[in-house]
Amino acid sequence: MPHVAVVYHSGYGHTARQAEAVLAGAQSVAGVEAKLLSVAEADDGFWADLAAADAIVFGAPTYMGSVSAKFKEFMDASSKPWFTQAWKNKLAAGFTNSASQSGDKLNSLIQMMVLANQHGMIWVSLGLPPGNNSSKGSPDDLNRIGSYSGAMAQSNSDQGADAMLESDLKTAAHLGRRIAETALKFKN
Repeated sequence: MPHVAVVYHSGYGHTARQAEAVLAGAQSVAGVEAKLLSVAEADDGFWADLAAADAIVFGAPTYMGSVSAKFKEFMDASSKPWFTQAWKNKLAAGFTNSASQSGDKLNSLIQMMVLANQHGMIWVSLGLPPGNNSSKGSPDDLNRIGSYSGAMAQSNSDQGADAMLESDLKTAAHLGRRIAETALKFKN
């Protein structure tokens, strides 16, 4: 049975909600186990869960055009499994959130892709066309921000995580399902 690990950092709760949506999407696929892992709780069990995973989905808020400092600490700490190529050939994907529509979120996803590439992992894209990009589109569309590389969300800086748009959470759930379905194909 494939194991999916959703490893994330969340500063204000928005990215945690996005991570929970990715987890729910992965858990919706029969025959897949999925687990949520916060970088704030990176103990020995955390690293063991990542070692056991067939797929790792990375998630971090985008602050100042980059992943958060706490997530970067996790990235740097992943040098231990890198030395042994422990994550080689595992699947990888990513998601991010920022207050701005762009917020340079693509840069955060690229940082996650580079991390995955350095570990010899296989990156799984979002697999959705862009939404909300025509006169018939709306903010309720999946992939309303138009990312191909991973799931992006936008959260107003003056609102809590409970005000996140459902379309962004559904896009995150789609990413979770996609990586879980891909993990099933790779495992068989």
